Amino acid sequence: MKLLGSVPSPYTRKVRVVLAEKKIDCEFETVDVNPPENPVNAHNPLGKVPALVMDDGAALFDSRVIVEFLDAVSPLARLIPEENRERVAVRRWEALADGCLDAGLLIRYESLRPKKEQGAAWVDKQTGKLKRGLSAIAAELGDKAWCHGDRYTLADIAVGCCIGWVNFRRPAEIDVLGKYPNLARFYDKLMERPAFADTAPPKT
Repeated sequence: MKLLGSVPSPYTRKVRVVLAEKKIDCEFETVDVNPPENPVNAHNPLGKVPALVMDDGAALFDSRVIVEFLDAVSPLARLIPEENRERVAVRRWEALADGCLDAGLLIRYESLRPKKEQGAAWVDKQTGKLKRGLSAIAAELGDKAWCHGDRYTLADIAVGCCIGWVNFRRPAEIDVLGKYPNLARFYDKLMERPAFADTAPPKT
């Protein structure tokens, strides 16, 4: 298998962490999706990363589909519970973390446009989503060791990738680690795991 993605992408990082935790061998190819014609288009018509190219040439996307597939490939270190309510609870955490990232990425993309073309109302709307989402994550995590239950799951991976990216890109100048001490402690604990440390976005 081959994973097409980029190092700064939090969605790519989520898949790479799952691959490492599940000890699944997979080639990683960094790609640039900015050009209209890029290597991802042949595997994902949406032109987005990550995309997982299977041994038979078929491709999976987006990150939520990929991680569900990878978790089922091997029984080692199951990250998504099998019981329905437990599984849904973990996937809810993932949806919340990914939703924060969706808003944060839109803020970043808007900031890269010429200043006179940027929409303040649009940025304010996405900033509100991101701030509410981070506040919800911090409040629901509280002082718990893990997002859901008493063990490490996909919920922790998704939230960790979200925290890491917001800290890296600082959309809307949000200091996530400074504002939420419990998220800072949680992220520090995750960074002790090789799967997280080895996939961290580059330091600016």
